[in-house]
Amino acid sequence: MSSESSKKRKPKVIRTDGATPEGKRGKGDGDQDLRYYSEECEVDLRDPIKDYELYRETCQELQRLMAEIQELKSRGIKDNAVEIDERRVQSCVHFMTLKKLNRLAHIRLKKGRDQTHEAKQKVDAYHLQLQNLLYEVMHLQKEITKCLEFKSKHEEIELVSLEEFYQEAPPEISRPAITLSEPHQQTLARLDWELEQRKRLAEKYKECLTSKEKILKEIEVKKEYLSSLQPRLNSIMQASLPVQEYLFMPFDQAHKQYETARHLPPPLYVLFVQASAYGQACDKKLVVAIEGNVEEAKALYKPPEDSQDDESDSDAEEEQTTKRRRPTLGVQLDDKRKEMLKRHPLSVTVDLKCKGNNDLSSVGADENVLHLTFYYLMNLNVMTVKAKVATAVEMTTAISAGDLLSPDSILNCLYPGDHGRKTPNPANQFQFDKVGILTLSDYVTELGHPYVWVQKLGGLHFPKDQPQHTVTADNTLSASHMELTVKLLRSRLQSRLALHKQFASLEHGVVPVSSECQHLFPTKVVSRLVKWAAIPYEDYAKLPYTKDVIEAGLAEDTHLYYMALIERGTAKLQAAVVLNPGYSTLPPIFSLCLNWKGERTGSNDDNIRAMESEVNVNYKELWGPKPGHQLLTNQLQRLCMVLDVYLETEPHDTSVEGPKEFPQEKMCLRLVRGPLRLKPFKFNYPQGFFSHR
Repeated sequence: MSSESSKKRKPKVIRTDGATPEGKRGKGDGDQDLRYYSEECEVDLRDPIKDYELYRETCQELQRLMAEIQELKSRGIKDNAVEIDERRVQSCVHFMTLKKLNRLAHIRLKKGRDQTHEAKQKVDAYHLQLQNLLYEVMHLQKEITKCLEFKSKHEEIELVSLEEFYQEAPPEISRPAITLSEPHQQTLARLDWELEQRKRLAEKYKECLTSKEKILKEIEVKKEYLSSLQPRLNSIMQASLPVQEYLFMPFDQAHKQYETARHLPPPLYVLFVQASAYGQACDKKLVVAIEGNVEEAKALYKPPEDSQDDESDSDAEEEQTTKRRRPTLGVQLDDKRKEMLKRHPLSVTVDLKCKGNNDLSSVGADENVLHLTFYYLMNLNVMTVKAKVATAVEMTTAISAGDLLSPDSILNCLYPGDHGRKTPNPANQFQFDKVGILTLSDYVTELGHPYVWVQKLGGLHFPKDQPQHTVTADNTLSASHMELTVKLLRSRLQSRLALHKQFASLEHGVVPVSSECQHLFPTKVVSRLVKWAAIPYEDYAKLPYTKDVIEAGLAEDTHLYYMALIERGTAKLQAAVVLNPGYSTLPPIFSLCLNWKGERTGSNDDNIRAMESEVNVNYKELWGPKPGHQLLTNQLQRLCMVLDVYLETEPHDTSVEGPKEFPQEKMCLRLVRGPLRLKPFKFNYPQGFFSHR
């Protein structure tokens, strides 16, 4: 079988050049001679699709013959041998057909590969030609670019304009007949004119140098004269010190202070200059001074000295000593926070004295001082302030007045909405994120409050819509806010001192009413104040009858909260009071709850709502003499008055025996009016009766 298979695999070869057949050729000629198969001429003539159909039909025929042979063999009849041989012969014929189709397919594949290879060689040749052309183009472009970018030395010289050249240059240099038509000659002429001008300026420069040397010599002579004059002036100033003290003209002290002011940072310097100018011009009771270490302030602006020897010595010492441990991450963050919140060594203090008024005469009002200390945070570029109140006479201790003069609350909301808890500089938040600081409010106790008005006094303005990289101190901004801020500060101190004195009386159950305000109330008021105490914001918010005030946004955590209790017989009136930091410009707000025959508030009793309106809406009647520091006490007295009217005008319960609990002592034109059955709470002076509004 192996010999038969090898015979079948031998390809049939036809020699086209008339040479000997393959079998008669020498052994060495087999690989070198070109062979031509008989199927190669048929490949071009035959259709591949028809060959594929022939291949499929042949395969199907083979399958059929094989199936028939299998079936005949399975029968096992001897007579079927002839039929099996016939089918075997047919199968062999089909196998020969398949082999021929296989050879045709291989030849087609070889021809396709040869054609593809030839096409690829052509494409590679064309691609190589393209690369060569692109390289030549790139080379030419580089040469063109070099030519275009070539700059002559004369292009670096700023020549005069053509109009000026033709106007000023003499004709022998400008030569307009030639240069107007030839740009090259024109440029040469302009360069000649430039050379002439430079020669002329060089001579003038030498003359100026000689005159400068003469002036410098004169300046040195004058400096020597002035340096000899300085000691004489100092001796004169020392001799005039007693005269300055006697005439209250401390020129020497002011001179030293201005010398120290040179080392202030720009915002504190602007504040110092503007406050001093305002004090000298408009307010003699405004005292400005500078505190702090001047030497440290000077060291901030000195460049670090190069000391290589010291560094080498320190390195040698470090090698001898034990190795230091690296600081932990927490210690590094603490150091970075301290460096971020570092204050300038110098600070500006402003002492604001208040003028006395009638209700503060016993407190030594002329000597009550609001002491303000302004600091500058160098890395944050913001200013802070700390406040302290000093009184000439020790004031009566009132428990409810604890927060009135505290440094953290006395300056709150000097301007509306200015709480001083957040930094006004938007750039600081990014600095805080780097060192892990959540908000500046955690450090205001140590650093002071960064109020917006403090920044404006220092000439700093931080726009939020257009953030700026550097914010500089502006004198104009400071001057425009100085007068109003000083007035607000003085008014705040006066109102807090007045409240402090009033709270001492209120805690003892006495509502002080001045003689100027006696006409606002009847002669006899039976209801009395029995309790006055400060309460925290959380307790105020828990009260059911203060919900409307909180929802209206009239109660914030920066306000002061108090609870007043007014009694008459079995009736008890609770009044929750919200005191705005801007008192008395902004009035206190009262929320009432009457405990008598049940709990009565503004939500279930229209007359309680009318009583709240008497003190909250009609507060302008209770202001009293300017500046209106008696508003709170007058409101409390009016509450006592309207409580009397409320109780006395209530109808008597006939089911209860005995006299009426609250006999009517107030004269009223009508007891009730309208569908709401409102009571007459308006007091008419001097007639002395009550009527409806």
